[in-house]
Amino acid sequence: MEKRVTLYTDGACSGNPGLGGYAGILLYGEHKLEYSGSEEQTTNNRMEVMAVIVGLKRLKYPCKVEVYSDSAYTVNAFKEGWIYAWKKGGWKKADGKSVQNVDLWEELYSLTKTHEVTFHKVAGHADNELNNRCDELARAAITALKKTLSRDKESETE
Repeated sequence: MEKRVTLYTDGACSGNPGLGGYAGILLYGEHKLEYSGSEEQTTNNRMEVMAVIVGLKRLKYPCKVEVYSDSAYTVNAFKEGWIYAWKKGGWKKADGKSVQNVDLWEELYSLTKTHEVTFHKVAGHADNELNNRCDELARAAITALKKTLSRDKESETE
């Protein structure tokens, strides 16, 4: 039997580019796993895509995954078929310009070949409890990174 998993994700940035955080919640049956992470110099779009990648990479077996994200950038790349055109066109957009974040898109594309992934767009900062929780986790990851960086700077001046 194919395992069915629900994945909620979100990304955030303090400055864009700037300090970034991503988070997700994996749901499988009665199980719920929250995760988050951060990067020093990144963009909101990178964090949105990274949130999905990290969630899919946590799955131990091929699964049928319903991904819920408030990122039109991430969701529409698949729902509108952009990623297939980008890949076919050598990671160029219709206007001939290079696609940004190709490293992440290639990794996410590869993961969608392991898992059967369906993307759903949800309203950001609205009444979706799990999307709001992902936003909290992503922002908390940025806050934790800021504290770590300020401690590192303090220890450099001592």
